[in-house]
Amino acid sequence: MMSYAAGFGTGLSLIVAIGAQNAFVLRQGLMRRHVLWVCLFCALSDALLILLGVTGMARITRSMPMLAEGMRWAGAAFLIWYGARSFRSAWKGGDALRPEGASRGLAGTLAIIAALTWLNPHVWLDTVILLGAVSAQWPDPLVFGLGAMTGSFAFFFALGYGARLLAPVLSRPGAWRILDAAIGVVMGSIALGLILE
Repeated sequence: MMSYAAGFGTGLSLIVAIGAQNAFVLRQGLMRRHVLWVCLFCALSDALLILLGVTGMARITRSMPMLAEGMRWAGAAFLIWYGARSFRSAWKGGDALRPEGASRGLAGTLAIIAALTWLNPHVWLDTVILLGAVSAQWPDPLVFGLGAMTGSFAFFFALGYGARLLAPVLSRPGAWRILDAAIGVVMGSIALGLILE
């Protein structure tokens, strides 16, 4: 039980920071578009990455620095592209930013969240390497990983469905422009951090 609780707490502490993935989940929750699938995709992806970490994948990425380097540059390129799109949406404004406005389909939405998840080196660092290393310090690393997975599921579903509470505040196009600009800043700063690492 101690390993499970430690995994739950550690997993939550790593995932709570607003990043590109979390910003996208928040936006989908505000628009009420594909929320279940986005939250499920993020939580299942985290669970798989945590499982890789607690079963030894951290050793592979440490022994193959070129893999980590390739992930870093691919992630930075994608975040720059997505951040630029967010800035463009913030600048343009209009109906497309309203929750009831046009949006991409399920396949397009899942493609974006897949890239934000699997091309983000910070996701790999937090889930595979860091949680993998911390889990080795507990009596049962798999139970620690299960706790971290539970924390991930709880967080993503709370973020996706809890975003609806903000819907009245963000019902005006001006508020969506601010949100898009903030998402652009977050993604740009993460990309810059990756480039400067």
